[in-house]
Amino acid sequence: MEKIYGLIGATVSHSFSKSYFDEKFFRDGLRDYHYELFPLEKIQEIETLLASTKGLSGLNVTLPYKEQIISYLHEIDPAAKEIGAVNVVKVQDGKLTGYNTDAAAFFETLEKWLPKDKSFDALVLGTGGASKAIRQALAKLSIPFQTVSRDKGKGDLTYEDLKKDHEIIKKFLLVINTTPLGMYPQAETYPPIPYECLTKNHYVYDLIYNPARTVFLQKAEMRGATIKNGLEMLHIQAEKSWQIWNN
Repeated sequence: MEKIYGLIGATVSHSFSKSYFDEKFFRDGLRDYHYELFPLEKIQEIETLLASTKGLSGLNVTLPYKEQIISYLHEIDPAAKEIGAVNVVKVQDGKLTGYNTDAAAFFETLEKWLPKDKSFDALVLGTGGASKAIRQALAKLSIPFQTVSRDKGKGDLTYEDLKKDHEIIKKFLLVINTTPLGMYPQAETYPPIPYECLTKNHYVYDLIYNPARTVFLQKAEMRGATIKNGLEMLHIQAEKSWQIWNN
């Protein structure tokens, strides 16, 4: 029987998920399994998608629907409920169950990447669904953090605060971008932080993986910072999605 999996989001053409799963299905001889990209202009379109896609068995969820999808679920995994964001949906017998693999995948990559002999405070750029998962992982790793938002009151700090007080960014040696700024096709954009304050002691992580080196990462690297993109995290998430769908 044909099984359809896919990715929903506002823009999904940039995603590597399709090629990742297409290769996986081919390698494992799963000829009736297919992975599709489903761009949705608004979350309400998921109702039509569910009604018209025969064999739909699972979805990955990307920006900006990780929080909005929750109202369409029949059940939500406790970890995803605690985070308040969902990036994997299992579809079984017409029932939708939501999970979050962002936090676990980020935890795994960060724990491996950061040196064990140093302590870090983290600056999390963005306050959306991805940011929520990242904050949970940081808490589990006992890394103190503050969030940065464009809007006053949404995060602990604003980008204006960072511009006014350069000591802030000097104190936070781990900087994580959870926003879509710099993601293909708007690859020329980047978070407005004072890059001149970054040093060789900074570790800069961008959840974006397309392009592989965003302007954010390029600017950080030019200041001597150690950089990482989101590709490894995507691969771990994909495997975790697969485990959820087939459990």
